Amino acid sequence: MSTALTVSPNFNDRPVTVPIDMLVVHYTGMKTCAEALARLCDVEGAVSAHYVIEEDGTVHRLVDEDKRAWHAGVSWWRGSMDVNARSVGIELVNPGHEFGYQPFPDAQMVALTNLAKSILTRHPIPPRNVVGHSDIAPRRKQDPGELFDWRRLAAAGVGLWVEGASPVTATDDQVRGLLAAFGYEVADLRASISAFQRHYRPGHVNGIADGETLGVLKALLDHS
Repeated sequence: MSTALTVSPNFNDRPVTVPIDMLVVHYTGMKTCAEALARLCDVEGAVSAHYVIEEDGTVHRLVDEDKRAWHAGVSWWRGSMDVNARSVGIELVNPGHEFGYQPFPDAQMVALTNLAKSILTRHPIPPRNVVGHSDIAPRRKQDPGELFDWRRLAAAGVGLWVEGASPVTATDDQVRGLLAAFGYEVADLRASISAFQRHYRPGHVNGIADGETLGVLKALLDHS
């Protein structure tokens, strides 16, 4: 894994009483890596991440992990609205849905897996707190999207995945309760269901809580 130091000025101190217990995966959503790095290092842009990983697996370290990078924006996970304070943010170079969304290359996934496993040795991040930007901001974001291989990451020991879940039925209120219990903000139920599907049922992203989607959600709750 090739590593480069590319310093961003966009960070501040973390609260001393808040643990680093989340890992948030993004895509850059820009046409090139150079554009993404320029934006993440632009003081006027006021955004950043701890790491950026290129398609060839090159890792850029922008912000030290002990500092708060500004990657999550308006977000929510398991009752916390200051996700930046408790998370490490990783940006994957990918044009995203706006500029020609594409699969994440093997070299990029290998580098992400190695980096994420290293991060987990330094911070107490439970599997349920390995999330995508869309998980923590379902009304605003789609990244890293339905082409991201969460199953592969979980198989390497980073995050959660379940197979063979039995279908489950539930009312909207029960669905809202299950999603909230897992960690999602549920002000817009359809958006939250879509975010869950992007992560855990990427072949079926329609915002409808069918039996298979709910079965996966129930199984994940049972495993977490």
